[in-house]
Amino acid sequence: MTEQTATEILLMNDYQRFTLKTDKNPQTGYAGLKFSLLGLFGEVGSLLSELKKKQRDRDSYVGYAESVMEELGDVMWYFANIAQRAGLNLDVLAQRVSREIEDWDIVETHDFGTFADMQSQREHVGPVSNDKFEQGAIALAGKVGKLLDEVAGGRLKNNRDLLSAHLVDIFRAILQAADDADVSLQEAVQRNVAKVTSRWPIVRAYPTLFDESYDADEQVPRNIEMVITEKKVGGRTFVFQKCNGINIGDRLTDNKAEQDDYRFHDVFHLAYAAILGWSPVTRSLFKVKRKSTPKIDETEDGARAVLIEEGIATWIFNHAVRLKYFAAIETLDYAILKDVKELAQGYEVERCPLWLWEEAILRGYEVFRFLQNHRRGIVTANLINRSISVRGS
Repeated sequence: MTEQTATEILLMNDYQRFTLKTDKNPQTGYAGLKFSLLGLFGEVGSLLSELKKKQRDRDSYVGYAESVMEELGDVMWYFANIAQRAGLNLDVLAQRVSREIEDWDIVETHDFGTFADMQSQREHVGPVSNDKFEQGAIALAGKVGKLLDEVAGGRLKNNRDLLSAHLVDIFRAILQAADDADVSLQEAVQRNVAKVTSRWPIVRAYPTLFDESYDADEQVPRNIEMVITEKKVGGRTFVFQKCNGINIGDRLTDNKAEQDDYRFHDVFHLAYAAILGWSPVTRSLFKVKRKSTPKIDETEDGARAVLIEEGIATWIFNHAVRLKYFAAIETLDYAILKDVKELAQGYEVERCPLWLWEEAILRGYEVFRFLQNHRRGIVTANLINRSISVRGS
């Protein structure tokens, strides 16, 4: 199967195979299956958590509908992944949702059918009360809990038929929860595909640089070599930056009573420029705003965009401090990347996938930790190779 996009209409079995291609769990066999079962239980718990937030915050929780859609998509990813690991076709399980004992085995085994087909067969009367959705979501959690009880009792390891029966029961509960929430399960899985491929793509391809079509004098330099040094002036410690022998930007301090080396933070902007192809701060420092297009100059390269980027860098830094500046961390928590994406909403960089943000953040912190240790260095940001590196000076 080729990499899916959010606009394609997914067949159930295509989605099932998609979960295999984007599965980051290295375990195989029964151990891998148990891991996915725990993931399913966790995502159902997250769905219940959204209900709790809605009951607590009521109308102030404006993201409720979107969150329910996302959580149901995550539930379906683990559900489909369990079926894939167990060698059970989703379309067969789907047909059995409406079967009785006497016609349980009268099913087709071809790749056909969408999640929309399943919901279109059900009586639908539009949105229902939160109470009914709560009841359905709790029922779903109970059914998943029963399945985990079978795992704890060791009854699933050699009994795929038992697993199949549980999955059919859980599938019914998922459909009911989606109906009660007035959520299209098809849309939920389509969005899940977009989310997963943004975070864990099957093929990684860098997007075109945002200023590729502009004249060279309105492009961020494609290869930046920045000499970064730390000096004491008048009893205070500053960081200075030079490119081609010219001072770039103002001398920087931590701007905080408790010193934390944030004065080296411009390397984050260089990382964003090199890997994302986006950095209003770097564009401003090198005086390459896209003035030939006034609207772009004002909105994408203006003061507000600069503040957004500075805010993102500071927000991430507050997380990094607690995690030893991401030392020994190879992947970032999805919640961090999701929040960064939301902070950048409305700007051209929102088109960058989550995996690219992760790469820009982690590579930037590699350089930052070098400067922390050596207090100086030569940083190279290459927008052609989409890389950032540092060496001693």
